[in-house]
Amino acid sequence: MRYASITDRLANLGSEKWAIHAEARRMKKDGKAIIELTIGEPDVAPDPMLLAEAVRAMQAGRHRYSNGRGEPSVVDALVRKYRKRRSDVTAENVLCFPGTQTALFAVMLGLVEAGDTVLVGDPLYATYEGVIRSTGAEHIVVPLRPENGFHMKAADLEAAITPECRALLLNTPHNPTGAVLSAQEIAEIGAVCRKHDLWIVCDEVYEQLVFGAAFASPFDNPDLAERTIVVSSISKSHAAPGFRSGWAIGPSEFCTRLLSVSETMLFGGQPFIADMTAYALDNPITTAATMRRIYQGRATRFATALAKAPGLVPLPPEAGMFIVVDVAGTGLSGEDFAWALLREELVAVMPGSSFGDAAADYIRLSLTVPDDHIDEACRRIAALAARSASPKERRA
Repeated sequence: MRYASITDRLANLGSEKWAIHAEARRMKKDGKAIIELTIGEPDVAPDPMLLAEAVRAMQAGRHRYSNGRGEPSVVDALVRKYRKRRSDVTAENVLCFPGTQTALFAVMLGLVEAGDTVLVGDPLYATYEGVIRSTGAEHIVVPLRPENGFHMKAADLEAAITPECRALLLNTPHNPTGAVLSAQEIAEIGAVCRKHDLWIVCDEVYEQLVFGAAFASPFDNPDLAERTIVVSSISKSHAAPGFRSGWAIGPSEFCTRLLSVSETMLFGGQPFIADMTAYALDNPITTAATMRRIYQGRATRFATALAKAPGLVPLPPEAGMFIVVDVAGTGLSGEDFAWALLREELVAVMPGSSFGDAAADYIRLSLTVPDDHIDEACRRIAALAARSASPKERRA
């Protein structure tokens, strides 16, 4: 039988990147006491009022067909949210989707195709390569260097550009590293994008989980407004990943053109989830503030403990719900260290190779477990590092 070429382009770019997570879940089902530090699923519960609003909306009959752009309740709430950042936002700048992932897929489908290339920082979120390749386009990596705190630099972006480039996929705050770009860095990156007439697609799902530095976005820069599209959701900000409620905010012409794509894919979401999302956006929900405090403390806890282990270099994040650790000093790659950690110490982490070639020497640890689990995980990770590290590293 014959298949469409998209199935070849996306081969091994789906759940294969989470193979360790899947194996850990299998082992857990078999009774193994796994400490799971793989995915970014908040351990803080959604605010009860969000759940109450979803139930209220369902009981009020808000479970019928919707429309392609999004329910008026959530579109209006998104306009209010983004008008705080830029005064010219209207409903024509809004498209709603079931989660950031779907928004990003649709946005890329509307911007690039076979023969085009998309620039993306490396390390990169695990689904980005697949999202880009699904369109027929290819990705070009821009190195995010640890000596720069994994911040993208305009000079590195400029050096990576080819005539086929059509867009930059930017992620700030960044997953997996937690890097947060400053307004000045974004302005410099934006100047390169203007020079080469590139779209900027900015994944801002961790916007509300910045620990100290100010959040900045190309969307807020008037010089970049015509070329910037933001994708985000309530998955991280409101600890509600299972509700699948996200959006894209961009120029009105872009949104008008993409609307038919969205309608062909989905033709609307669930009205009761839209109402819950509108409530989340319009009310002073404290979930994000709680997570910021907890996750920053846990990142410090991980960094302090693992810095004492031979061959390990933890790199504290500026935002988000992960910390990356350089394991090169153990003599193992991130992939080998992660599998050994699961099999020998029953701790599941993500190998850096799931996030691009530049992260091959790293592992990524989720901050979404209690402190006692973190302490035990650190003990087990340090034990593996001690067994694996060179004699020189053990003495250090």
